[in-house]
Amino acid sequence: MSERDNERVMPRNRRAVSISWPPAPTDRGVAWPVTEAVERTRETTALAERTQQITITVLADRTQEIGAAGYRPAGSASAAGRSAAWFRRVRRVPAGLTAVTSLALGLRLWRLDATGFNSDEAVYGGQAASLAGNPNYTDLFPVFRAHPMLVQTVLSPLFRHGEVDVAGRVVIAVLGVATVLAVYLVGARLYRPRVGLLAALLVAVMPYHVVVTRQVLLDGPMVLCATLTLYCLVRFVEAQAVLWLVAAAGMLGLTMLTKESSIVLAGGVYAFLALTPTIRRPIRSCLIAAPALVIVFAIHPLSQALAGRANTGKSYLVWQLLRRPNHSMAFYAQTVPVAIGLLVLLAAGAGLWSLRRRHSWRETLLLCWLGVPVVAFQLWPVKGFQYLLPVATPAAILAARGLLVVPLQQLIRDPRRALAVRVAVIGTVVLSLLVPVWSSINRRDTTTFLAGSGGVPGGRETGRWLASHTPSGSAVLTLGPSMANILQYYGHRRCYGLSVSPNPLHRNPAYAPLANPDRSLRHNELQYIVWDAFSAKRSVFFSERLLALARRYHGRVVHTEYVRGVDAEGRSTNVPVIVVYEVRP
Repeated sequence: MSERDNERVMPRNRRAVSISWPPAPTDRGVAWPVTEAVERTRETTALAERTQQITITVLADRTQEIGAAGYRPAGSASAAGRSAAWFRRVRRVPAGLTAVTSLALGLRLWRLDATGFNSDEAVYGGQAASLAGNPNYTDLFPVFRAHPMLVQTVLSPLFRHGEVDVAGRVVIAVLGVATVLAVYLVGARLYRPRVGLLAALLVAVMPYHVVVTRQVLLDGPMVLCATLTLYCLVRFVEAQAVLWLVAAAGMLGLTMLTKESSIVLAGGVYAFLALTPTIRRPIRSCLIAAPALVIVFAIHPLSQALAGRANTGKSYLVWQLLRRPNHSMAFYAQTVPVAIGLLVLLAAGAGLWSLRRRHSWRETLLLCWLGVPVVAFQLWPVKGFQYLLPVATPAAILAARGLLVVPLQQLIRDPRRALAVRVAVIGTVVLSLLVPVWSSINRRDTTTFLAGSGGVPGGRETGRWLASHTPSGSAVLTLGPSMANILQYYGHRRCYGLSVSPNPLHRNPAYAPLANPDRSLRHNELQYIVWDAFSAKRSVFFSERLLALARRYHGRVVHTEYVRGVDAEGRSTNVPVIVVYEVRP
């Protein structure tokens, strides 16, 4: 072999060494002289083996980190293959999911009838009863008010006859449990089934979600639809299929049809798509999905127009836009974090920080779903305890991710000890939710009340007393419209709120104001006055005025509802919360 041939062969053999070494022996032996080249190839072989060992070690560590983070490994597998693998993993957690579902159902049904309806529950229950043609409510509660009628329509068959409250709450509680299952689906699809299972457990025992879904409110069903919207959006990002985008738009329309204020979630979807340029957003797909949202939500204004109540919807819209603030700007900061769980928010933040270098579209989606409603409702003048309930889903998923992802192995070298610490931390977070939620659902007597946080003690009993001890057709003057709604629902008597403004821009269009309450009492158009401690704490002025009217027209106490409280010296005693006066000219 010539010198030139030898130069041509050696590079070819070197490339062979880098791919597969040692080469297969042949009858002709090695293709170059056994001289200096042999030593060089031995060094190359040793270096290749060492590099291979380092590469395998790094890949193994990376795979373990990714598995701990809850991500599915990216690869060239098809969407059908990924779905099949996902369903195989889902089948491993039926027992845990069954336990979580049972716990969620138990917490939402335990002592569900301990207190009667609050004002919002009375309104929605009265709407459902009027829609069903219940004669006890058709003259007291108009069908069309401020919100769409999807939930009321679903409940209406239960309110067809008599007085109903517990059955309606059971339906909302079941929908709340369905939300727990939907949270599991979203968490398992975004990360892994164990993340979804822990997120479902956090929502199952979260005081915020448990308290709201124990009431006949629109927010519980709305969050179920919102969570399913989030699931469809996740499927669209994964599969890039137009069908899932249309499904997400339709579910968002259904969410808005449950409660129109959920339109802020459309801003979350827009923010996510704007902040994630890697997701394909074809114009044609968007043009197909947008009509799905519009067509579904159009049921609300169309039903009002067909019923001849289009002006009612416009009046409520103007009133909602011009309502004065009912709470301070610090209201949500003071109430919602505690209801969600401070440790839950801490776990979510820890997970985002510890994995900040592996940020993906998943975290962007959850943060947009959480951040946009918080900003929107914080800026909105009118605030309600249950308005931010949609943020419970992303908060729980991010917290579950953080609890399962925080790299304890970097702090604790012993794997068993690290696992024990992780289990202890998860147990502490769950216990921090379970203790307050158990206390809240077992607490019946209280002299304070926050709208959306539960039933009103004594309201149901006072209304039933009015129904059985006052003549049919009697009229009642209450301190505000909240107690008026409750007494109308349980007492079947027309009630007027003293604090209802005669200015149509400053009152709910459904409430009839009294231009001159003194004149109505003097002409015997009002026979009873009801004072309640809950409204009195919010409006001292109207409380003093109501009591002055009771004294002026010879008010006589005929019924009182008490709760257990403490007196000025700290001793336990019965505290009056609702007092009924019979008045005469």
